[in-house]
Amino acid sequence: MSTLSYIEKLLDGAEVKWKALGEVCRFINGRAYKQPELLSQGKYPVLRVGNFFTNDNWYYSSLELDEDKYCDKGDLLYAWSASFGPRIWGGDKVIYHYHIWKVVPDANIISKKYLYYFLDWDTKALKEEHGTGSTMMHVGKGSIEKRLIPIPCPDDLEKSLKIQAEIVRILDAFTELTTELTTELTTELTARKKQYTYYRDQLLSFEDGEVKWKTLEDVCLSISAGGDVPKYCAKDQAQPTNEFPYPIFANATEAKGLYGYTDEYKIESDAVTISARGAKIGYHTIREAKFTPIIRLIVLVANKSIISTKYLNYALDMTPIGGTKGGIPQLTVPTVKKIAIPIPYPNDPEKSIAEQARIVAILDKFDALTNSIREGLPREIELRQKQYEYYRDLLFSFPKPEVEA
Repeated sequence: MSTLSYIEKLLDGAEVKWKALGEVCRFINGRAYKQPELLSQGKYPVLRVGNFFTNDNWYYSSLELDEDKYCDKGDLLYAWSASFGPRIWGGDKVIYHYHIWKVVPDANIISKKYLYYFLDWDTKALKEEHGTGSTMMHVGKGSIEKRLIPIPCPDDLEKSLKIQAEIVRILDAFTELTTELTTELTTELTARKKQYTYYRDQLLSFEDGEVKWKTLEDVCLSISAGGDVPKYCAKDQAQPTNEFPYPIFANATEAKGLYGYTDEYKIESDAVTISARGAKIGYHTIREAKFTPIIRLIVLVANKSIISTKYLNYALDMTPIGGTKGGIPQLTVPTVKKIAIPIPYPNDPEKSIAEQARIVAILDKFDALTNSIREGLPREIELRQKQYEYYRDLLFSFPKPEVEA
């Protein structure tokens, strides 16, 4: 069904009038607080823009204010400074800050949820058209009150509210579907992670006499720290080229730590790298042969007559990898050398390597399943979001008024 035919069917011949938001709702400014008025404890939480989105650090106030300076569960709010967008408040009674509006619709003309979905749809265009300020973008109250919103059947408000309710019903269904999918996949991912951890720990727990804990220094050919960035390299290059064929890895986890490419390599064998500093200290992964590590990365090259690279990486999963005390935690080569891991059948190298291969094959299957869910989760959510946005755009594609020259 085309966009036009869908809207025409929904309207059933009725006209649409685009009205200024200021005609159908009120935007009420929150209270501007001075820093000394924001308390660590008090009667009312103060809802700021940060709390509106992601910040869980709250301030409080014990001031008694006019009723319109509070918002309750179910109120429609709009953040208009630094971050933008509407939200239907789901918490308890709070005082909302100056950078947030409470939006009160005229219930005889427009439904709150229809207004919410419109404001959500209009946010991107609003930023582009009316954002001001070089360091903190904001939208003025006068600007948003002039923005136009489509009101179907303006001369039959009962029918208008029914059409609005149908649009809300469809968008609610897509929102609910996305939420359910996210919850389902997240639950599945958590279960698979627990299952993987359980089987990994079982597989790496051996009977007495079947295992010997050896230090990494005893099972690796080399343990070394990464060096400086190569003089000749292409930073942020995503693929190898004839000029720069060898990857450079750093301690970051984004893009699997790929820093760029260079014309020479420092490590010839496949190996395990460990992040030696920062938020992801201890993060380890397998690197394929011929690469160059840089600072804050420690490289373990396995002695393959004793241990396989994959088994080494899995064994590190269940091994505490500490760092230096005090200051910024970091790992050093001497510290890593002392880390001990279990080696099965240490007196029979051939049997030991075979047992390691069996364990790796099982854990590879669990890891592949967990990764497929982990990688699929954001992709599925993105697809659902695009689907929601498509139908939202469709449902708000009413004929627009002609702009006078």
